[in-house]
Amino acid sequence: MSFSHFLADDLQTKAQVLSLIKLAKQIKQNPANFNQALAGKSIVMLFEKPSLRTHISFDIGIQKLGGHALYIGQQNGQLGERERVVDVAKNLACWSDAIVARVFEHQVLQELAEHADIPVINALCNLYHPCQALADFLTVAEQFDDLSDVKLAYVGDGNNVSNSLMLTAAVLGIDFTLVSPMGFSGEAHIYSQALALAKESGATIRLVNNAQDIGEQDVIYTDTWVSMGDESKGAKTLEKFAPFQVNHEMVKTTGAKFVMHCQPAHLGHEITEALFDSDYSLATQQAENRMWAQNAVLVTLFSESSS
Repeated sequence: MSFSHFLADDLQTKAQVLSLIKLAKQIKQNPANFNQALAGKSIVMLFEKPSLRTHISFDIGIQKLGGHALYIGQQNGQLGERERVVDVAKNLACWSDAIVARVFEHQVLQELAEHADIPVINALCNLYHPCQALADFLTVAEQFDDLSDVKLAYVGDGNNVSNSLMLTAAVLGIDFTLVSPMGFSGEAHIYSQALALAKESGATIRLVNNAQDIGEQDVIYTDTWVSMGDESKGAKTLEKFAPFQVNHEMVKTTGAKFVMHCQPAHLGHEITEALFDSDYSLATQQAENRMWAQNAVLVTLFSESSS
């Protein structure tokens, strides 16, 4: 299984994604077996955007693998403004062994990967959130024996999280439905990519613009209606999302066994507090699995680079 970076969800094969999920389960079950996997390695974490789960799960996860994490926050401004991305990449490659980057624009990640002769991991950008999606499908795989039998619906605003879920579902052969108000289904080219991947895997990818058309589902996923940096959405826009709230009624109608949320959650908006805190919710497991999924990516990247 060979890949040198972890940038976007359509860049891994089904076998690679399943291998990462399997490895994440192994690390989670027996972390002591991997506590020297990154011994002597230093990982730079470049974060243009603030974070709770991504920052902490990477930092502690790297320590659990025996490595050293160095966090560089948004105090240095956006990459490419103070100095060229190419120069940042080349300099970091002189001292560190990998780069974890949480950025505004995917192009920055591509530049880092092009010019840094070390692995680059996408910790979130405007188009993708692949570490989140991997952790999410790890969480689903802990509940269902065969991922290909799972029906998963994402309900809400089409964004980087829904993009990654859709693409990974298409790679894995999963039945995926994106349920969003008209005009909020995300980027058309991501949908086209997913359809192309689905032809190979046998996945079913649907877009619907009416919450009543969600159909039967095993898992319902939602995210905040107002993404970070998009707080300009007005009350009229948010009114369009009101029928798309994930609640106990939707769970009953769809027959869903679980609900998921990548957090932070705006309780009472995209999901009710009662459902978020219920036994249906996998949100806490998702948060924990961020670390194990990311550790699987790190172990794999360094295994590839040393082979």
